[in-house]
Amino acid sequence: MTTSPIRIGILGAAGIAPNAVINPARSVDEVEIFAVAARDRPRATEFASEHGIPVVHDSYEALLADPEVDVVYNPTPNGLHGRWTVAAVQAGKHVLCEKPFTANAEEARSVAAAVRATGRTVIEAFHYRYHPLMLRVIEIVRSGELGKLVSVESGFGGMGPAHNDIRWSLPLAGGALMDLGCYPVHLLRSVVGSEPVVVGASGEIGDTGVDAELRIELEFEGGVSGIVRSSMQSPEPYMYARLVGEKGELEVERPFIPQLGNSLTVMTAGDRRVETLTDEASYVFQLRALADALLRGAPVITDLDDAIHNMEVIDAAYLAAGMAIHTPTVDA
Repeated sequence: MTTSPIRIGILGAAGIAPNAVINPARSVDEVEIFAVAARDRPRATEFASEHGIPVVHDSYEALLADPEVDVVYNPTPNGLHGRWTVAAVQAGKHVLCEKPFTANAEEARSVAAAVRATGRTVIEAFHYRYHPLMLRVIEIVRSGELGKLVSVESGFGGMGPAHNDIRWSLPLAGGALMDLGCYPVHLLRSVVGSEPVVVGASGEIGDTGVDAELRIELEFEGGVSGIVRSSMQSPEPYMYARLVGEKGELEVERPFIPQLGNSLTVMTAGDRRVETLTDEASYVFQLRALADALLRGAPVITDLDDAIHNMEVIDAAYLAAGMAIHTPTVDA
């Protein structure tokens, strides 16, 4: 059984790691950032020194073999998520895997089977889903205050990184939908509570071969229509959700990074109210959920089945847009 503090090892000196696990861990007594490994030992040493990480390993394999590591945080490029998640669970580690879970749905199902054979816990790092803002959104929808849902829409976009960034890399399974659009896909699935059918999609492929932007049309059971927007080339950033029911409407500001300031606005029968939730980082709530799962057996919201379903929508969207489904990275 895992004991407290839960010791986390990080695969790679990734830029997301400080926000995702290192800084939040300072607010969660039951977890500790214990080790890091990178292919470049000096880089790993510098990263460890900067962030107060006590152990540095020369390779990913060495970190996985460390008996003191309980959980592996996997922020490798998208095309490598599956490979290193499987390696970690087969080494006896639990995994917090960055989104998207894998390169495609077929790989997601294969990884899930490998995970289940080990009995390890794997969480896909949709951190926003653990924040009180999202919990409140779902509570309002389930309460019936909006009536039966009619349409749902969510988007996440902005001017993305330079084109030499891994998020623009086709061999590493980058793209707007993989990097950003996976969030609104996940949000709409979570809110509606059922799996959608992709009825249409359109987008633009950038000069590196990945989608620079993508718009998806969804249909949920009961006739609920959905729209997902994502972009890595929008001069105006956007991050929102809009949920329309027969009795009212709910708009959510900054659902995916609520710590930057959030609000939800409910409009029903001429009535309008605005609620704001805590600006404590969503990553803190995610680490608390990790601790609850490993120490007390609490259920995981963003579990293996959820990860597979999200990847199925992503694959279907690419096909509907006339684009190729991503494949796992072969050489890295």
